[in-house]
Amino acid sequence: MPIHISTSAPCSPSLLRSRLCRFPATSKPLRSAASSTESFVSRSSSLSFSSQLQKARSLSFSSGLRSFRCCPSQRWSHGVDWRSPLSLRAQAPVTSPIVDQLQKSVSTMATENPFKGLLTSLPKAEGGEFGKFYSLPALNDPRIDRLPYSIRILLESAIRNCDEFQVTKEDVEKIIDWENTSPKNVEIPFKPARVLLQDFTGVPAVVDLACMRDAMKHLGSDPKKINPLVPVDLVVDHSVQVDVARTENAVQTNMEHEFRRNRERFAFLKWGASAFQNMLVVPPGSGIVHQVNLEYLGRVVFNTEGLLYPDSVVGTDSHTTMIDGLGVAGWGVGGIEAEATMLGQPMSMVLPGVVGFKLSGELRDGVTATDLVLTVTQMLRKHGVVGKFVEFYGDGMSRLSLADRATIANMSPEYGATMGFFPVDHVTLEYLKLTGRSDDTVAMIEQYLRANNMFVDYNEPAQERSYSSYLQLDLAEVEPCVSGPKRPHDRVPLKDMKVDWRACLGNPVGFKGFGIPDEEHYKVAKFSFHGQPAELAHGSIVIAAITSCTNTSNPSVMLGAGLVAKKACELGLQVKPWIKTSLAPGSGVVTKYLQRSGLQKYLDEQGFQHVGYGCTTCIGNSGELDDSVASAISNNDIIAAAVLSGNRNFEGRIHPLTRANYLASPPLVVAYALAGTVDIDFEKEPIGTGKGGKDVFFRDIWPSNEEIAEVVQSSVLPDMFRSTYEAITNGNPMWNQLSIPASILYSWDPKSTYIHEPPYFKDMTMEPPGPHGVKNAYCLLKFGDSVTTDHISPAGSIHKESPAARFLRERGVDPKDFNSYGSRRGNDEVMARGTFANIRLVNRLVNEVGPMTVHIPTGEKLHVFDVAMRYMEAGEETVVIAGAEYGSGSSRDWAAKGPKLLGVKAVIAKSFERIHRSNLVGMGIIPLCFKPGEDADTLGLTGRERYTIDLPNKISELKPGQDVTVTTDSGKSFTCTARFDTEVELAYFDHGGILPYVLRNLVDSKQ
Repeated sequence: MPIHISTSAPCSPSLLRSRLCRFPATSKPLRSAASSTESFVSRSSSLSFSSQLQKARSLSFSSGLRSFRCCPSQRWSHGVDWRSPLSLRAQAPVTSPIVDQLQKSVSTMATENPFKGLLTSLPKAEGGEFGKFYSLPALNDPRIDRLPYSIRILLESAIRNCDEFQVTKEDVEKIIDWENTSPKNVEIPFKPARVLLQDFTGVPAVVDLACMRDAMKHLGSDPKKINPLVPVDLVVDHSVQVDVARTENAVQTNMEHEFRRNRERFAFLKWGASAFQNMLVVPPGSGIVHQVNLEYLGRVVFNTEGLLYPDSVVGTDSHTTMIDGLGVAGWGVGGIEAEATMLGQPMSMVLPGVVGFKLSGELRDGVTATDLVLTVTQMLRKHGVVGKFVEFYGDGMSRLSLADRATIANMSPEYGATMGFFPVDHVTLEYLKLTGRSDDTVAMIEQYLRANNMFVDYNEPAQERSYSSYLQLDLAEVEPCVSGPKRPHDRVPLKDMKVDWRACLGNPVGFKGFGIPDEEHYKVAKFSFHGQPAELAHGSIVIAAITSCTNTSNPSVMLGAGLVAKKACELGLQVKPWIKTSLAPGSGVVTKYLQRSGLQKYLDEQGFQHVGYGCTTCIGNSGELDDSVASAISNNDIIAAAVLSGNRNFEGRIHPLTRANYLASPPLVVAYALAGTVDIDFEKEPIGTGKGGKDVFFRDIWPSNEEIAEVVQSSVLPDMFRSTYEAITNGNPMWNQLSIPASILYSWDPKSTYIHEPPYFKDMTMEPPGPHGVKNAYCLLKFGDSVTTDHISPAGSIHKESPAARFLRERGVDPKDFNSYGSRRGNDEVMARGTFANIRLVNRLVNEVGPMTVHIPTGEKLHVFDVAMRYMEAGEETVVIAGAEYGSGSSRDWAAKGPKLLGVKAVIAKSFERIHRSNLVGMGIIPLCFKPGEDADTLGLTGRERYTIDLPNKISELKPGQDVTVTTDSGKSFTCTARFDTEVELAYFDHGGILPYVLRNLVDSKQ
């Protein structure tokens, strides 16, 4: 198979500013043994897949970052090259005549690593060496000893990749001097070791790459330049829905529905794994991406052809941070930013501040990791950690399991941090052994991290490290709790839940209110459920789901849920049949230890049968409620509740009919399902009536920490992890039967409603369009605070009256096959119509909740999409006005792509969520922040004015964080901060977005 090589020439000064000519990301010099980008290449075409996999694992998870010298055609996980489970091909070294020419052009752009003298051998105890590494202690700089561990990872990366071109000695010095430079918002480049995707975000990423190949051909260049240069792992986990629950065949039935709906998407992803280098697709039914990453994909330390360096990853799912619990630096980025990273573009980031979070003491009996993470989330949200790293330390760390740490790290997006980082220590090493990593690998990881001062040993005197600010928590103070009813950081102690719920019912409509009149608080809706009398009241639970990467990777809470179910069965309690219960494990390992423990049968008896391996309810794939239940809710305006072990509970996300949604630990999910309502005081009121008419209380079914520890010890075994991850390499019959074309260019089907060629590069020329202001724009929408990416671009079901539904019906799609917005992200025509289509949208231009807005010239109230099209057809520009925390929630690139396609030129807000602001910049949309103390209300903006934003015509006249003036046709004028935070982001804006920027540079590259 021909080698795919991406090259680049130095950037023209007319195209880029300052240090931006680092881009030619694909123009990295051919590396020596000191390079971080050499690939693992199979040396023998006769090796079987299993022997290759075994060899890769013995090579310490050496996955290859690919060099220009050769790009293997296939890759599986820890270094073995893979295309699809049953389509493994022999591999052989390949060469290309253009390599010599490439070396000549690259030599003019970069110099030899100036830190090569730091290369140090890491010896093995039995003789020989693991390899060489860039030694931080060899710098002999006392400032390094005070650096947070998370910053040391950035430092090592900068040193290893330093070529005075993409990464300079000046960048290295900025990181070493972190104590002084981080408060100044200095910019640094960072080159992650790999990229992680899930299918909702992965499909549009692969669509963009395929579209870029077409554009490359259209512009007269080589389409094969568009190839990931770092390993890309994509786990299909977001597509399965809970169509069927509470039956023993739910897994198989739901998977059949999943493939029926998503066959075209899955075939497209399988084509992508074949057409693009360095891309692995883990098939549906394997697990949740972050649990697979934690248990299997995470390397902790790479050993790439004898060069050792820390694992690091960026992912298109905001909960990529879960891997931080393993001591791997990882966080979520927008899909378009991830695509640039795949293509070799160094990430430009502001050197972050680091909040030191000291943990002491030990969790009390009956308190779970979920209770801890909800407490931490509330504390950090209050402290303010947006754009910062959080690093945990203290003697309490040694008493937290790795799974507990991963739970806390997972919810970094909910508390607003870029990372929630746990440095590697003995707990990490034990987890690596538990999950099947070899003794040699664990020994290599430990020795490397100790040698490079990146390992925490609690038996040694603690090093004093510097942090930007400090927080402290005594674990003994954590109490059982839930969060809700509409936001993950609205924590409610379990003992206060009944009082809080009653207050929420009567409070004005808002994050903690439903506006129900006092006289209606105790309303009861009676109905018939399959011939059985049933009733619902405000707070009645209709969905109870054990789901989400946050908790299903933690054996203590999963087995704890099983123990609650067991005690309930023994005492004669039973979950009401109209509650939709489900269990969606994050990997096959969970199934194995629940079965070994004997607890799965009790979960089954309570209706928590296994429904599939995926995110399910947590991302809105909860499936339909029974018609009788749905009618009872709708006809009687019942505030129905969902309780789930997830990480997000924004209104409208879990299910359109559950307006109250509470996050809870898996054992609490079972307990609340048994109670059937959130309107209960677990300390005083019985959960239900058991055998002999005896009241059963919460304390009767709640397991002790000792009980949980015993079953964890006996039920969770290393062989479970090994056998599970060996099995997923075989795929499943439905995946393996998908046929794909053997071509490097995708054959777009214009009739497809799943995969459609997007218009981003239509009529694109090689000349950047330059910066643009906004002239006489109408306000498309006016929002208050905390508008989430779920509001902007919902992932859940497609409402039957929406513009997207209308579009699908016109193309012959039956409503039962609408699927979800998340599953249709490969089609820009559907997604543009789904932008701002959340049924819980609160737009202040209209006096109702829903996806509507006003066409200001005529005063007509229409769907947002329809109004946007009217403006575009008339040649009118639009802006969006918002409050604080605009774009919080999932790292959803369609929340920026959608507004772009609707013609939105700028968003003016009090503040932005980190990833969403980056995504807006990546799509060429101007993010503006009101000045402190100002917002639309204080400035008297109604949203019916026309807005003009003055920007310079030349990019050289714009600076990061520059003030700009906004004027209206009503005579008002105010100043905003342009949230282009780095020089690189200004270059993206100059080019009309990050992907046009990347594409122009790749077209310009020489071969």
